[in-house]
Amino acid sequence: MEKLLHILKKLVKKAIDPRYILFIYFVLNYNIGQALELKGNFIQGGLVIGNTESTAKVYLNNVNIPVDNEGEFLLAFSRKNKPLVKLEIILANGKKIKKNFNIKIRKYNIQKINNLDKKKVVPPSKFYDRIKKEIKLVKKAKKIKIATPFYKSGFIWPATGIITGVYGSQRILNGIPKRPHFGVDLANKIGTPIISPADGIVILANNDLYFSGGTVIISHGKGLSSSLLHLSDIFVIEGQKISKGEIVGAMGQTGRATGVHLDWRMELRGVRIDPQLLVKDKEVKKKI
Repeated sequence: MEKLLHILKKLVKKAIDPRYILFIYFVLNYNIGQALELKGNFIQGGLVIGNTESTAKVYLNNVNIPVDNEGEFLLAFSRKNKPLVKLEIILANGKKIKKNFNIKIRKYNIQKINNLDKKKVVPPSKFYDRIKKEIKLVKKAKKIKIATPFYKSGFIWPATGIITGVYGSQRILNGIPKRPHFGVDLANKIGTPIISPADGIVILANNDLYFSGGTVIISHGKGLSSSLLHLSDIFVIEGQKISKGEIVGAMGQTGRATGVHLDWRMELRGVRIDPQLLVKDKEVKKKI
């Protein structure tokens, strides 16, 4: 858009016919007014892709949002995001664009289960040190910066099967509220191929994490990542570039899983989002 404006400004200087000058003036002002484009899901757990001038500064609720060389930026809304967000764009010429957006509020499934074995509710203390180390390992991996916007390849389901768990749901075990479920669970037989939901770079490949067992984390660029959990086998290595649809592992029941399934999670710079909102085909194929 900036290149177009530059070219049109040159044409204005050379134009003689007033009709051309009027047309160019209209196009210039139209494009200035169109300095902000937003596409995506304005809903809790949603992801929005924005575009503005590459030199602009973007703020969501006063938090600075990274903008790439093409003027593209990503916004994410959390599970309990407030119903109103404020977006501010500051252009290179000092002009400010301020927009308020309503975020759709969702209702989540809450399940209460009592009289469970304590070990099923709280991990034994002997595993605390291990859990802390693994949390740091995962956080470090997710901080790896991948500038390429691999997410532009679009997203597909990473496995076939039946949806047995959805984003945002929560369990209260023996009266203790557990962390909400931030992924989509797909159940199928053990060994079912797990594929990459989009292009990306493998930033973590670990066969044995306490909670998630066999785990592959893929960066889709600019802080957007997919985590594929509870795998029985892993066929990729860290640093490997992979394509959408490429097999990365096999479905399993590793970690703290209670059955054979894949837990697919996504996040943008620490904000957990709903993977199901990003796939065009909302129906999961039941068989391979």
